[in-house]
Order: sequence, then C-alpha cells, then structure tokens
Amino acid sequence: MKIGEINYIQQLQLHNEKALLYVIDKYGGLLMAVIRKHLFSIPQRQEECFNDVLLNIWQHISCFDESKNTFKNWAAAIAKYRAIDYLRQYQKELVTVDIDNAIIAQEDSMLAEMIEREISEEVDKMLKYLKHEDRQLFLKLYVEEKTVEQVSQETGMKRETIYNRLSRGKKKLRKEISLERGV
Repeated sequence: MKIGEINYIQQLQLHNEKALLYVIDKYGGLLMAVIRKHLFSIPQRQEECFNDVLLNIWQHISCFDESKNTFKNWAAAIAKYRAIDYLRQYQKELVTVDIDNAIIAQEDSMLAEMIEREISEEVDKMLKYLKHEDRQLFLKLYVEEKTVEQVSQETGMKRETIYNRLSRGKKKLRKEISLERGV
C-alpha cells in the first residue's frame, strides 16, 4: 500500500512503519527545527530527542484528533514539549554533576542559567492566562514541586479547593493555548 497525504494518519494508527517513514520525510525537518530551537545549547541531545518525539507520535497517535488540530501542529507541539523536558533533565544533570564534583565550571553554570531562563520564559508564557492566585498554586506545585499538603498548609486552602483550582486552571490553559495556536 502506498502511503500518502490522504492515508498516513490512518496507517499510523494501524502502526504501519511506512507511515512513520512518511512522517519523517514530510515533517522531520520541522520537528528537528523545533527541537533545535529549544536544545540549541545541547546539540548532543537533539537526535535523541527527535527519536523520542517519533516514539511519542507512534505511541500516542490514537490521541490525535483532526477536528481539533492539524497533524503538523500536533507533532510540532510534541516536539516542543519533549525538548523542554530534555532541557529540564539536562539542567538536573548539571546540578547533580556540580554537587558531586563540588566544582562549578563557569561554562556549565552559564549554560544552566540559559536553560533556566528558557524554561522560565516558557512557563511564564503559559501561566500568563491565569489569575495571580492560581498562577502561584501552579508555581508551587509544578515548579517548586511542593505537595498539595504543603501548599494547603502554606496557603490555608483546603485540598479540595486546590484540586478544583488546578483543574479549572488546566482547562483554561488548554483553551487559551489552543486559541493562541489558532486551533
């Protein structure tokens, strides 16, 4: 069977490897451009990230909904968020290496600062749609990695209230980000 523009999504859903090759040929350049944009400072991780993106597309093609987004945008979003995950992972590795060796190279610390700044900018872009209180909740839970119990004690909010605000906040973020992308 010939894989083309008309049937590649259906064939991906049937896990036809030729459809994945079609995606690589058609969208590989775009995916690598997105990855390079975010991982420009760590070129040794770009190919690994690209492979992870393809694996994510392969494993989660059933989640793709043509009525909500184009495949191109969906795949590019996977590449973007996977690259950001790689940045976070690399940042943690830098910190671990620095603590183990107790020597912080100026070059590594500058790279860590650049990565931190890029991640911070991405988080700020996403959270700009939330009210100040909700933004603080998201930062405490997802950036500072505090538990709901810790946040509850700090803010005096009930756990249920925190979960409700997070749920509403996530819905709002999904809606605003999809509107921003023109979906």
